[in-house]
Amino acid sequence: MNTSVERGRLKVDAALETFVREEVLPGTGIEPAAFWEGMDTILAMFMPRNSALLAKRDHLQAEVDAWWKAHRDQPFNADEATAYLHEIGYLAPEPGEFRISTSNVDPEIATIAGPQLVVPVSNARYALNAANARWGSLYDALYGTDALAPIDPTAKGYSVERGAQVVAYGRQLLDQAAPLTQGSHTDALAYTVAGTELRVDLPGGGTATLADPAWFAGWQGTPEQPEAVLLKHNGLHIEIRIDRAHPIGRTDAAGIADLVLESALTTIQDCEDSVAAVDAEDKIHVYRNWLGLMKGDLKASVAKGTGQVLRTLNPDRVYRSPQGGDLTLKGRSLMLVRNVGHHMMSDAVLFEGQPIYETVLDALVTVVIALHDIKGPRRNSSKGSIYIVKPKMHGPEEVALANELFAKIEGLFGLAAGTIKMGVMDEERRTSANLKACINAAASRIAFVNTGFLDRTGDEIHTAMEGGPFLRKDDIKSQPWIAAYERRNVEIGLLTGFSGKAQIGKGMWAMPDRMGAMMTAKIGHPKAGANTAWVPSPTAATLHAIHYHKVNVASVQSSMLDALSRHAATGTAELLTPPLAKATWSQAEIQAELDNNIQGILGYVVRWVDQGVGCSKVPDIHNVGLMEDRATLRISSQHVANWLHHGVCTDAEVRATFERMARIVDTQNAGDALYRPMAPDLAGSTAYQAACELVFEGRAQPNGYTEHILHRRRRELKAGSTWPSNQPS
Repeated sequence: MNTSVERGRLKVDAALETFVREEVLPGTGIEPAAFWEGMDTILAMFMPRNSALLAKRDHLQAEVDAWWKAHRDQPFNADEATAYLHEIGYLAPEPGEFRISTSNVDPEIATIAGPQLVVPVSNARYALNAANARWGSLYDALYGTDALAPIDPTAKGYSVERGAQVVAYGRQLLDQAAPLTQGSHTDALAYTVAGTELRVDLPGGGTATLADPAWFAGWQGTPEQPEAVLLKHNGLHIEIRIDRAHPIGRTDAAGIADLVLESALTTIQDCEDSVAAVDAEDKIHVYRNWLGLMKGDLKASVAKGTGQVLRTLNPDRVYRSPQGGDLTLKGRSLMLVRNVGHHMMSDAVLFEGQPIYETVLDALVTVVIALHDIKGPRRNSSKGSIYIVKPKMHGPEEVALANELFAKIEGLFGLAAGTIKMGVMDEERRTSANLKACINAAASRIAFVNTGFLDRTGDEIHTAMEGGPFLRKDDIKSQPWIAAYERRNVEIGLLTGFSGKAQIGKGMWAMPDRMGAMMTAKIGHPKAGANTAWVPSPTAATLHAIHYHKVNVASVQSSMLDALSRHAATGTAELLTPPLAKATWSQAEIQAELDNNIQGILGYVVRWVDQGVGCSKVPDIHNVGLMEDRATLRISSQHVANWLHHGVCTDAEVRATFERMARIVDTQNAGDALYRPMAPDLAGSTAYQAACELVFEGRAQPNGYTEHILHRRRRELKAGSTWPSNQPS
C-alpha cells in the first residue's frame, strides 16, 4: 500500500506529491500549497456536478433502451425517434448563429493544413519521434513503404529501379507544388540563388525561375552552391537537400540527395486511449514525459545496430531568407495533450476519502507542466497557448463543465482567460448529434473538433443495443449514418467559424504497413474540407503531407461555405439511423465475424493487461498489422456483445472462439520474450479473463467503455492478487 500525504481534504499519493513538489512546480511560480489548495477547491465544484452528468448518461441510456424495446419490431422512423430524443433531453436545443471567438491560436492549428500524429506520451521514444516528425524524408518514406510499389521482401541491397521511381515521384511533386517558368524540375542541372530569386539551370543553357517567386522561402549554404533550397506551398515547406557527395546526390544531375517535407504539423501527446496508466506510479511516468517535452529535455536511449543512440528533441531549422536575414522554422510538431474522459477515476488523490475524477488531475498537472513552455522560451506554442484534447464528452453540458474546469485552472495559475485551448473529440453519439451546441459551450476556447469513427461506432452500438443486431463491422462503414457524421463535423465547424481559426480533423489510418492504400484513401480527408487528419507514424505523416500539397484545404473550405450559404447543413435524420441488420447471415459469415472480432480483442488486451502497452501494432486474423487502442477494442467488444444479446451467436460459440483465438494469438506473439501465453492456462490468465469479461459483461459497461475492466484487471496483475472490487476502476 502506497503512503499518502494529507493536503486539507486531499490525500495525495506520496510519490505523486513528491514529483509535483520537486520536479513539476519549480520554475512555474506556483507553490505546492497553492497547487493542492486549488485542486481541493476545484474538486469541490467538479465532483458533484460531474457525478450528476454521468448519472444523466445512465438515465438517458435507460430511456433509449426502453424506447427500442417498445419499437424493436417496427420500422425505424427517424422523425419519431428525433422527437423522442428531444423530449427526454438527449437532443439539446440548437443555438442560433454564432462564431467561435478563440484567440492566440498557433498557425499550425489555425491557418496551415497538415497531418497530425497521436502518440502515447508514456513511451518516451515514441513521444520524441512524433515531436520530431515535423520534418521527414520523402525519399525514405517512398522507398521504404509500398506507397509507390510493393516491397519485395527478398530484395537485397539498393534497388536502382526503385530509387529511380522515388526520384521521379519527387520531381513530379516539385512540378506540382512549385512549377518553373519553363521546363521541369526533372530537367534541373543546378539550383542557385540570385538576389531574391531561385534560379534553375536547364539543359541547353536555359535558366528558369519559379512561376511564383513567393514559393521561394530560403536556403542554406551559399547562393552559388546552396546545400538546401526551401520552398513553401499551401503553407507547408519543402526542402530540397543538395549534396553531390551523397550516394543519391552524386547520381542526380542537380545533386539532389533528398526532399524533406514539413510533415506532422501537430502531435497529440496522449494520456488517454493509447496509454495504460492505472495507478499513481503510471501517472507519474506519463506526466514526467510530458514535463520533459515541455521543458525540452526529454531523452530516450534507442538501440541502433550494436549500440545505443540518445534521442532528444530536434532543434529549430535556420535558413537565409530571400528578403535578407535569417528565417527560423520550428524543428518540432506543435504538441497538444489529450487528457482522460470525464468518466475515469483515480485513487492517486482522494477527496474526502473518495477517488477523484482523473480528468481534474490530468488537467491540473498537464497545464502546470505546460507553464514551463509558455513562461519560458516557448519551444512549443509561439502564441503562449496550452492545447488540451478532451475525449468522450457526451453533449454540451459536459463540454460546458470542461470549459469551466479550464477557466478555474486559468484563475488558479494566473493565466489569461482562454489560454487553455480545448480540442473536442466528436466521438460520442450525443456529441455528434448536438455538435453545434457543444461547440457553442466552449466557443471562446475551442480550437479543434475531430471525428473518431471507431469510438463513435462503439457508442452507436451501445446506444442502440436493444434495437437489434448490428451489421458486420466492415458493412457498418458504408452506411449513410457514418457519411452524415463525417460530413456534419466539417459543415458545422465551418458554419461556426473554424476556417482560419481552428482545426477540423479526421480520424486515424489504422494500417501502418499499407501506405499505398493510405495514399489512395486519405486524400479524401483534405478534399472533405478537413485541415488535419490522424496518421499512425512519422513516415505516414510525410506521405500524407503530399495530400495537402495536392489539395488546397482553404479553397475547399471556402467553396463549402459558399455552398452552405445556399443550402442547409446535413441534418440528423441519417445520423440518428443506426446501422441495424435487415438480413441474416450464414453460419460461416457469423463465425468469420466472431473470429475477426475476438482475435483482435485478445491480441490487444493481452498486451494491455500483461505488459501495460496501451497502443500497439497488433496482427489481425490475416496477419495484417493494425494500430489498436481502446477505441478499436470498444467497437469489437460491443459488437460481439450485441450479437450475443440478439441471438446471432450463442454463448458456447463465443467461448469456443475465444479459446481457439487464444491459441492463434499465442502463436502470433511467439517471438515476444515478454509475452505470457494464454492457452496453456486460460483460467489463470488475467488478460484472457479480461478479454472475455469485456464481451460477456459488455452490455453492462457504461457507454460500452472498456477502461473500467482493463484498469481493474491490470491493477490485479500488478498487485499479484485480486484487486478489491470496491476500488475505483
